[in-house]
Amino acid sequence: MFQSFKEWFWLEKFWLPPTIKWSDLEDHDGLVFVKASHLYMTIPYALLLVIIRHFFEKFIATPLANAFGIQKTVHKIKPNAILENFFKHSTSQPSHTDVYGLAKKCNLTERQVERWFRSRRNQDRPCRMKKFRESCWRFTFYLMVTVAGVAFLYDKPWAYDLWEVWRDYPRQPLLPSQYWYYTLEMSFYWSLLFSLGSDIKRKDFLANVIHHLAAISLMSFSWCANYIRSGTLVMLVHDVSDIWLESAKMFSYAGWKQTCNILFLIFSVVFFISRFIIFPFWILYCTLIMPLHYLEPFFSYIFLNLQLMVLQGLHLYWGYLIMKMLNRCIFTKVSALQSELFP
Repeated sequence: MFQSFKEWFWLEKFWLPPTIKWSDLEDHDGLVFVKASHLYMTIPYALLLVIIRHFFEKFIATPLANAFGIQKTVHKIKPNAILENFFKHSTSQPSHTDVYGLAKKCNLTERQVERWFRSRRNQDRPCRMKKFRESCWRFTFYLMVTVAGVAFLYDKPWAYDLWEVWRDYPRQPLLPSQYWYYTLEMSFYWSLLFSLGSDIKRKDFLANVIHHLAAISLMSFSWCANYIRSGTLVMLVHDVSDIWLESAKMFSYAGWKQTCNILFLIFSVVFFISRFIIFPFWILYCTLIMPLHYLEPFFSYIFLNLQLMVLQGLHLYWGYLIMKMLNRCIFTKVSALQSELFP
């Protein structure tokens, strides 16, 4: 049964243009072509990134946070078994009636009970140190992978002439730089999924999960269908703005408000240029319109572009959030930027 499913899943009509066979993409004459089996290594590499992140946060991000004057805050509260049990098994936000009953049980005043619950809630909130370390790790990765992406692409003809993306498709051999660029990106997004349980749960948690899954799905699919050239362009366009966002977060947690505001404004400009101009009018045009000059529409062409449109939908959602934050920043208080974006 599994063999039948495997044969159906890898039918050439799903992945390749008409008249092209998998045998056309077999290695020959020293040329290497993409294989789905290459993606297996992204899982162990992701686990390696989780380990590297642990040591990075401990030996680099934490000392850097200390240099910025960020200290790990410990909220100490007086132990109370009755209140703790209520907090864990009922609610962290007791009603006035609950507070009155708990005060009687514990022989405390209502104000003391309210203060205990407020302190207990604060104890569960992630401290600035943890937030800074997470952003520092992401900033470092995005910076390194963006520099790597530029280094990998600067001498490639399809980075300057989008028609080159489709020249000889799908008989395009795999370059070592493309292999490592994809492997790094996919491993990173797998590592983010693996660490969801320990990372800070933010307001856009669900959108981030969808984004990570969509990114992995898109990269995996583009790899198997040999859309590598367009895939590398998509990755670079997305990474370039994330550097500025994570750096803005770092300075926000460090209390450098003016620097944070400047970096966030730079992020906003880069985000809107990359996600609302370059991505739809260059990248989507390249993947949606240009192939039709060479090929008839086929399944993987349609599926690839559907995924890219889902990604653009997420861009619209995040663009809306950014506009709301900028509106609050401009028309209310500058400090609103930090409280809204970096809770």
